[in-house]
Amino acid sequence: MLYKWTNYISGWQPRWFVLDGGTLSYYDSQEDAWKGCKGSIKISVCEIQVHSSDSTRVDLTIPGEQYFYLRAINAAERQKWLVALGTAKACLTDNRTKREKELQENTEALKTKMSELRLYCDLLLQQVNRIKESDELEETAETGIDTGNMVKSTCTTFLKTLEECMQIANHTFNTDMATQSPPGTPPVTVIKPLKVFFSQQLNHKLIQPETKEEPKEEVESEGQDNTRDVNAVDTRQQQKETNPGESETFRDVSEPEDTEQVETFFSTMSHRFSDIRLDDDNGIPTQEFLDSCYAIVPVLDKLGSTVFAPVKMDFVGNIKKIQQKLISDPGNFPTLQSIVLHEVHADVAQVRNSATEALLWLRRGLKFLKEFLSEINRGGKDIHAALYNAYGRTLRQYHGWVVRGVFALALRAAPSYPSFSAALVTKEGDELKSSFTSGMHRDLGVYLPAMEKQLAVLDALYEDYELESDEVV
Repeated sequence: MLYKWTNYISGWQPRWFVLDGGTLSYYDSQEDAWKGCKGSIKISVCEIQVHSSDSTRVDLTIPGEQYFYLRAINAAERQKWLVALGTAKACLTDNRTKREKELQENTEALKTKMSELRLYCDLLLQQVNRIKESDELEETAETGIDTGNMVKSTCTTFLKTLEECMQIANHTFNTDMATQSPPGTPPVTVIKPLKVFFSQQLNHKLIQPETKEEPKEEVESEGQDNTRDVNAVDTRQQQKETNPGESETFRDVSEPEDTEQVETFFSTMSHRFSDIRLDDDNGIPTQEFLDSCYAIVPVLDKLGSTVFAPVKMDFVGNIKKIQQKLISDPGNFPTLQSIVLHEVHADVAQVRNSATEALLWLRRGLKFLKEFLSEINRGGKDIHAALYNAYGRTLRQYHGWVVRGVFALALRAAPSYPSFSAALVTKEGDELKSSFTSGMHRDLGVYLPAMEKQLAVLDALYEDYELESDEVV
C-alpha cells in the first residue's frame, strides 16, 4: 500500500500498488483488485525521483505525459520500493542499443561532473571570501599562504573536472556534430542530392537532372488571366503525357517558380499566441497562454533534443508550476495577472517555486525564443550566431558562468540552417522551394508580434509590482 496524490481537494489517498512485468498498476484497495486497475505507468520509460525533504516520498514521471506522486508508510518501506523499482527499470532498459546506452551513461557522467563543478565553484567563492576577510583582519603571512594554496588546489581540481566535462561532451556529441545535426533531431526531411542540385539550378532557369526521375511539380494558376503562362503549362503537361519517360530540360522564364503556399511549423501549431484574445484590461487567459507555451517547445527539439534538453526541462517545468496553480483554483485564476496578484497579496510572489517566479523564468525563456526567431525572420541564416545573440540579449545576464558554459556547449551542437529549415516544414522538400522563405515571413509575421505584445504586458505587470529579480543561477 502506498499513498497517492490525487488532487488538491482529496489530497493523499491510500491505494494498492502492484509492480509486475515492468508496469506499476494501482487499485482502490487489495480487495478491489479484481475490478481492474485505475491507472498504470511503464517503469522502463519513467524517471524515478526521491523527494529532497520528504523521506517517504517517491515521484514517478514521464515528462509532459504522466505523473505519479507517491508516499510510503515510512522511510524503510520507501527504500524497499526504490530497490524494486530500480531493479525493474534496470532489467527492462537493458535492451537499448549500444549508442543509447553509451549516450545515457555519458549524460549521467556529465551531470555528475557538472555537480562537482558547482561544488568546486562554491568552494572557490568561500575561499576567496576567506582571503578578503584575512586582508581585513590583517592575519599573518603564513595564514595567507595556506589559504592561497587551498585556492590553487581548488582551481586545479576545477579545471581538471571542466576538462573531463568537455571530453565526455565531445565523445558523446562529436559523431552527430560532424553532420551539423544534433542527436535526436526529428527526421522530418532528408535532403536528397537531386533536390539540392535542382535548387541550385533555379537561378539559371535551367534544370539538368542527373537521374531519369524528375520531382513532380504542382502548378496553380490561382485565377490569373495570363494566357501565356496557362498555355505554357498545358504544353508541358501534354509533353509529359506523351513522353512520360523523358525529363524536362528548360523552364519557361515567365513561369512563377512556386505558386503553392508552403505550410510551416508555425502555421500548423495546435495553439498559437496569435490566436489568444486578451481581455478588455489586457488580461492574458491562463490556459490558452500555457497551451501556446507547450506548442512552441518543439522548436527546442528542432535545435537539438539532446543538447537543449536542460533548457527544455526548465522551460516545461515552469509551465507545469503555473499549470498546477491554475488547477488548484481554476475559477479564481482565469488570467496570468490574477495568479500573480493573488500571490502578491498573499506575500508569496517571490517565494521559491511560486507561480510568479515560474512565470518570471518562463517569460525570459520565451524572450530568448522570440529574439532567436526574429533574427531568423530578418533573414539570418547563421543559427549559431542567432542563438548566441538571442542568449546575450535575454538569458545570459541571469546565468552564472557554469550555466553559461552549458549553453555554450549546446550552441556548438546547434544544427545548420538547411537542417533547421528542413525541420520546420510539414512536407519533405518544401524548404527547398522559393516560397518557403515567404511562408516563414508570413507565419512569423503574425506569430511574433502577438507573442511580443503579451510579453510586454507581463513586463509591465512585473515592473509595476517590482517583481523582477537580478538573481543569478
